[in-house]
Amino acid sequence: MKFDTPVTIQELALLTGSKVIGNDSSIVSGINEIHMVGHGDITFVDHPKYYDKALHSAASFVIINKEVVCPSGKSLLFSDDPFRDYVKIVKHFRPFQSSLTAISPTAKVGNGTIIQPNVFLGNHVVIGKNCLIHAGVAIYDHCIVGDDVIIHSNTVIGSDAFYFKRRPEGYDKMVSCGRVIIEDKVEIGSCCTIDKGVSGDTIIGAGTKFDNHIHIGHDTVIGRNCLFAAQVGVAGVVKVEDDVILWGQVGVQKTWLLERSCGTWPIRNSQIP
Repeated sequence: MKFDTPVTIQELALLTGSKVIGNDSSIVSGINEIHMVGHGDITFVDHPKYYDKALHSAASFVIINKEVVCPSGKSLLFSDDPFRDYVKIVKHFRPFQSSLTAISPTAKVGNGTIIQPNVFLGNHVVIGKNCLIHAGVAIYDHCIVGDDVIIHSNTVIGSDAFYFKRRPEGYDKMVSCGRVIIEDKVEIGSCCTIDKGVSGDTIIGAGTKFDNHIHIGHDTVIGRNCLFAAQVGVAGVVKVEDDVILWGQVGVQKTWLLERSCGTWPIRNSQIP
């Protein structure tokens, strides 16, 4: 997620009660998980196993729970709880906005699009031209739907990522600030769920078709012209390339990549590593 207005790393230190290591006037332009980071982004790391990966990533800023030598070109925030402070930053820059109407006044709907009764469109949702959104669909804040898209009843677009940190007293929620982007000519069946990215985008490629009861996890990218039959479940952070077919009840694990195929994927859960 990019901030509407970039801030200095010192401002984030004051917000979180942490300590800057490095240049405290450097400008932070966004916040992202480690697999999504780019120049100007801040990320976090709270386990020694991943210190090197975070410190040598594309992120310009890292929240870390160990005082280390700051790599050249970066600034660090030393924190006793990087996960907590990452969430605090997310909540500050993208606070939850309640909705008082079924269709938010900030939602934008293109010409020729039909919105059936009992549809919910959250804040800053964008829907393109000539779409058909059936009764009972919920599209959460900041999600984007392209042109000529059909979404069937009781599907939810943009629900939170299933991402928690286990602590002795229970689970802490990683607050999601990403989006779902549905490209042109996609059809999504009834009772499907597509989670938004934790900090980036979950993307459904143009021309892809989903049957009923499909689940797509956070930050997953589905290619163009794919075909998923009923009860397919795809975990978070998966990349599925173009023209892939998944038959019913296939499960795809996190970080698994399905490559482009002109044929089909007649596989079941036990056949995916």
